[in-house]
Amino acid sequence: MSPQLRDPAPAAVTVTSTVPAAPVAPVAATAAAAAELHDLVIDWFGANARDLPWRRPDAGPWSVMVSEFMLQQTPVSRVLPVHAQWLERWPRPADLAVESPGEAVRAWGRLGYPRRALRLHAAATAIAQRHGGEVPREHADLLALPGVGEYTAAAVASFAYGRRHVVLDTNVRRVFARAVTGVEYPPGATTAAERRTAAALLPADEATAARWAAATMELGALVCTARSPKCGACPVAARCAWRLAGSPPHAGPPRRTQSYAGTDRQVRGRLLAALRASPGPVPQSTLDALWSDPVQRARALDGLVADGLVEPLANGVYRLPG
Repeated sequence: MSPQLRDPAPAAVTVTSTVPAAPVAPVAATAAAAAELHDLVIDWFGANARDLPWRRPDAGPWSVMVSEFMLQQTPVSRVLPVHAQWLERWPRPADLAVESPGEAVRAWGRLGYPRRALRLHAAATAIAQRHGGEVPREHADLLALPGVGEYTAAAVASFAYGRRHVVLDTNVRRVFARAVTGVEYPPGATTAAERRTAAALLPADEATAARWAAATMELGALVCTARSPKCGACPVAARCAWRLAGSPPHAGPPRRTQSYAGTDRQVRGRLLAALRASPGPVPQSTLDALWSDPVQRARALDGLVADGLVEPLANGVYRLPG
């Protein structure tokens, strides 16, 4: 489980600020400064971390893995009830593996991005077949699972098994962008420079590194937020390169905002909701009644079929994948 203690920091850290203003000092230019940064953030985490089911001592690696799949681009508040339902219904990977992929899609509910349900089902099947039903602890074994990328493999190894890995999600990247690099937002996609920064700041001790990963993620989620950062509550505010530079506004490309109303995503959601709610196949006529634009509706349905989320049958009826 996520470790609770911390130990000394790495012997050397070479991270520097890219903010041009001379008074701005690197947030962790020495091993001592890095150790202090670890202490500040991890102490804050100990006092302020949310009580989440996948963080509790009795939570197993499967609970952690399910949470990581669900939390991608989905708020914790929406994940909590679905996570509980999944763990009650499928307490082990093998329990999910024996179900059809369609049941995973049905139980995914309205979490959004339902292909994650298919990927989680595929990962559970591989775990049952290759690893005796136990979530693997080695990063390479996790990365070899279908549907598991670099971030998820590192997060599960770190949070479930206390291993030392760089765990870079959007929240952590934003914390490092501000505190270390001195800019308001990180780049649109993770860069090699960001990985170097994260690796340089990663504590040498495994237990501390895993705790640090969870702590920086929580700091980004609760304090160093995207729109309204609570700098007055931040444990590293006095050392934050962005604040020391005067909190300059974002100077990069405009940040994209995702719309939903009227998009193909909304149409896909409506079609999939009807299929989830039905105990059996759904006729084309029922799906046609859900969206007035026939071209957009057909495009959305074709996309669901292509993604493996919907299975067409004979006579113009559809169902979740069997």
